[in-house]
Amino acid sequence: MVAKKPRTIADLRNSNYKTIPVKQEMRKNLIEHIQKGEGHFPGILGFDNSVFPHLENAILSGQDVIFLGERGQAKSRLIRALVNLLDDELPAIAGCEINDDPFSPICKRCRDLIDAEGDEAEIEWLSRDRRYGEKLATPDITIADLLGEVDPIKVAEGRYLSDELTIHYGLVPRHNRGIFCINELPDLAERIQVGLLNIMEERDVQIRGYRIRLPLDVFVVASANPEDYTNRGRIITPLKDRYGAQIRTHYPTNTEIEIEIMEQERTRFDEDIPVKVPQYMKEIVAEITRLARRSPDVNQRSGVSVRASIADYESLLANALRRAIRLKEKTVVPRVSDLPFVLPALTGKLEFETVEEGREEQIVERLIQGAVLAVFNNYFSLGELEPIVARFKAGFSVEVSDMTPSADYGKLVRGTEGLAAAAEKLGGKGSAPLVASAAELILEGLHLNKRLNKDKVAGAYQYRG
Repeated sequence: MVAKKPRTIADLRNSNYKTIPVKQEMRKNLIEHIQKGEGHFPGILGFDNSVFPHLENAILSGQDVIFLGERGQAKSRLIRALVNLLDDELPAIAGCEINDDPFSPICKRCRDLIDAEGDEAEIEWLSRDRRYGEKLATPDITIADLLGEVDPIKVAEGRYLSDELTIHYGLVPRHNRGIFCINELPDLAERIQVGLLNIMEERDVQIRGYRIRLPLDVFVVASANPEDYTNRGRIITPLKDRYGAQIRTHYPTNTEIEIEIMEQERTRFDEDIPVKVPQYMKEIVAEITRLARRSPDVNQRSGVSVRASIADYESLLANALRRAIRLKEKTVVPRVSDLPFVLPALTGKLEFETVEEGREEQIVERLIQGAVLAVFNNYFSLGELEPIVARFKAGFSVEVSDMTPSADYGKLVRGTEGLAAAAEKLGGKGSAPLVASAAELILEGLHLNKRLNKDKVAGAYQYRG
């Protein structure tokens, strides 16, 4: 039989429940997770040996945290995952705006309630999701938004300005006994940053010139882009000093993690047509992003988000699906000829260095070609493909496009010595769409290695010797 949850302070006291500060609560739960070998940041990949140890140390130390990293490095997701370290439920005085501890209320409304009702005052149980809040820092944020303001309606009802009950609490007090995040902290006006100083250290607030002692219990976490943080220096030094740990995030360190993130995060739909993506096509998409992160034509200070890989992957699959629907093919398999259709997605994700008008697409096309070449060279040496090159040198040519039926590649593969074996090495066997995808990579790889010529002909591409 499941025991009934306490409903009054008396019930809670009789249950021997003990309240603890939020940082101690997170520390306790983290220790339990580590002891059980459980993951506490689900869905976040590539940080196991870098970010996670530093974050665990900060939590074990009871330190507030700033995550420092370029866009698309899972900073916000990591912050939201901290909710997993809170208890499933937490008791608070019912109806309290700032989640008061039933055994130690800090707001006047709850103190008056306890004076009137004593231990018979009702409590409510807060789920962990209700104990997390975040605010995107923008220049128009006011102290009232974060800390609070005198409520003119309450004054009109007859209360004095000096009465604590006239206060309408801001976001930070409303997440008392929980986690509060400020995203892009450097964008917060400096005069507003000053208002956070007491919250971070002395744990009190001052509203409209008079002091309200509110010993808030909040785990304060923030995110910042290093370009803002270091170059423009817009986090005031006293506030920066109050954060215990500055943890640097990063992009995936290898292609395997980038691909895993792409697969995990891409938008999925219930479809009748099965989708098969060859491993080399995933590698090409991941390599495009990795090359962009090293390109002198792309602004590296703003970074190249993992969202670029995800959006490219989605666009690639979308064009392959469009082809399968129009040609009534039974399997969706992306090809090299689908890669030009990632341009709209990728161009919008990159911030280019100063370039001539219209050169952005050329830069992206070079990134795509570089990725195809790198992946192709990982699978083949040119020597093993010489019979294919010889066939084209003898006068053979072929036209392909993103709308060429997969069955048309079968004749090409069967009639070209060495092409069937090369396609099979890439997994192109049995299924016509898989054969077509493998054949296109081989042809494009030979072209990029300057072994075949390629001409654009009326929306298609012709490969020749």
